[in-house]
Amino acid sequence: MDRLKRRTLPRRWLAAIASLALALGLAVTGASAPARAEDPPRLRVALTSDIDTLNPFQAVFLTSTGLLRYQYEVIVGVGVNNEPVPGLASEWTTSPDAKVWTYTFPEGRLWSDGQPLTAEDARWTLQSIKDNEALGTANGGLVENMAEIAAPDPQTLVITLTEPQASNPGFEIPIVPKHVWENVDAETYPNDRDTVGSGPYVIKSYAQGQSVDLDVNPNFWRGPAPNGGLTYAVYRNLDAAVQALRSAEVDFVTQLTPAQFDSLANQPGITTNPGNGRRFTSVNINHGQRGPDDTEYGDGNAALKDPLVRQAIMHSIDNQALIDRVLQGYGEPGVTQEPPVYPDYFGLAAGTEPYAFDPAEANRLLDQAGYARGSDGKRLGPDRKPLQLRMLVRNSDPTHTQIADFVKAWLADVGIGVDVSAMSANQLDEVTTAGNYDLYVSGWSINPDPDYQLSINTCDRRVDAEGNGNSEANYCNPEFDELYAQQHTELDPARRAELVKQAWSIMYRDAVVRPVYYQQQLEAYRSDRFDAFTRQPAEGGIIAYQNYYWGFHAAAPAAPAAGPGGAGGAGGGMPVGGWVAIGVGVLLAIFGGVYLARRRGTSADDRE
Repeated sequence: MDRLKRRTLPRRWLAAIASLALALGLAVTGASAPARAEDPPRLRVALTSDIDTLNPFQAVFLTSTGLLRYQYEVIVGVGVNNEPVPGLASEWTTSPDAKVWTYTFPEGRLWSDGQPLTAEDARWTLQSIKDNEALGTANGGLVENMAEIAAPDPQTLVITLTEPQASNPGFEIPIVPKHVWENVDAETYPNDRDTVGSGPYVIKSYAQGQSVDLDVNPNFWRGPAPNGGLTYAVYRNLDAAVQALRSAEVDFVTQLTPAQFDSLANQPGITTNPGNGRRFTSVNINHGQRGPDDTEYGDGNAALKDPLVRQAIMHSIDNQALIDRVLQGYGEPGVTQEPPVYPDYFGLAAGTEPYAFDPAEANRLLDQAGYARGSDGKRLGPDRKPLQLRMLVRNSDPTHTQIADFVKAWLADVGIGVDVSAMSANQLDEVTTAGNYDLYVSGWSINPDPDYQLSINTCDRRVDAEGNGNSEANYCNPEFDELYAQQHTELDPARRAELVKQAWSIMYRDAVVRPVYYQQQLEAYRSDRFDAFTRQPAEGGIIAYQNYYWGFHAAAPAAPAAGPGGAGGAGGGMPVGGWVAIGVGVLLAIFGGVYLARRRGTSADDRE
């Protein structure tokens, strides 16, 4: 058969077409040819709260401790349902008298810089906190019962207690790498750049007021995170953070107001999560600041030293109204500092009556205390001056201002004046630590074991005038201390739970801290970019600010949405090979057209 004679494309053009066709085929089919995989995207988290420090010995703010949970593993972790799970230790045992705890550290564990991670790191961390009071700011109370801390070999940690202890001493304390921290001043080390850790992420850099970058730890014992790391981006307020989520500048926002949360519902590419959290919000009363040696300091209103006045304030606060009006129903009424997610310790002891919203009772108590109303209806003190209080709130949380506005109105109804001031979290911490307030809106995130939160309300944890110490409200009641000591060593779970409730009931009766509600943690994220967030508790729980690092560890880039007839779709559509063929055809047409144009142009130019 004779071959047809035709004009052909030059070889250099055919080679170009072949190369582009091959590239197109590889791009569409994902054929196994040598290619560099793109790095997975970083999870971008909006940050609207202050960081006090990234030094794990000093950090107490929720944001700081939340970040550090991703950086440092603990000896014994907290599971998705708040149960004890292996952390640095794979297993542990206790002696029959519950005074000797022995932990096994698996061989082969590494720090993020590749150095061996052993029981000696844990021994050094715990001993440093015990020996240096300045390193006990965050967790000093957790080592007070430790008589001896030993690492007889790299895989074994032995903690001997002075007295039996109900709570596992391996909980909560972040363990730092000895080979890093023994060579720095641990009291002042900022720990904010090129850090070494054992958790799923490590802090790469921190620009105050701008961002915190955490890189994936390739040596994390549970396996590297499937994303490209975390970037916490600072926003001046939650409204700005919400707008950033809408525009996909960030991927995750938490601690939303109810209005913000509702506005994000059913938005394309966004998923909302109303998590039952571990946090309570409270109104704290300055009952008279005293240091551990009983030296008075601060400028709190003297009227608040009278328990009748404090009880009157308690009866003037309507918890349910705050839930309905401030939280729009996303919460439960506050009782003690133990939230309902820990049912064993939640609630008051039998026989303790809660403070009902009762303005008539508040007026009766104020009359009994000697604060009569003046002609203008305002309560007058012994000096005949109106009873006027200062109430402080954090300016980064709109709900705190709303709470203050309601409390101001309710107290005005019983004759007490209130001036409200808003400030940053750091400034609020400084002012309240100095005792220069009357009322302020506070809040704490509570761990599964109640021991720590109880401990920071004992007499010996009070803060002095120089700011040394770690106390929630500078509270002191020997009766409370006695119950704390009893629950600390009580090994029967049911009996211990009752002692915990009794202790909290005493503090509740003393009217120093009034939990007003347990808010749901309102969160939203770009589900078109990331999924596989783990909640704690597993059913209905929170993603950010957990007791552990589950929330962001498994967060993975979301699979691309499958369009009609696309990959993974159910409608068929053109096979990949068809698209390749079309692509090749287009290339042939383009290059053929260019070639013909060049030929025609040459011919025309050559004509006489």
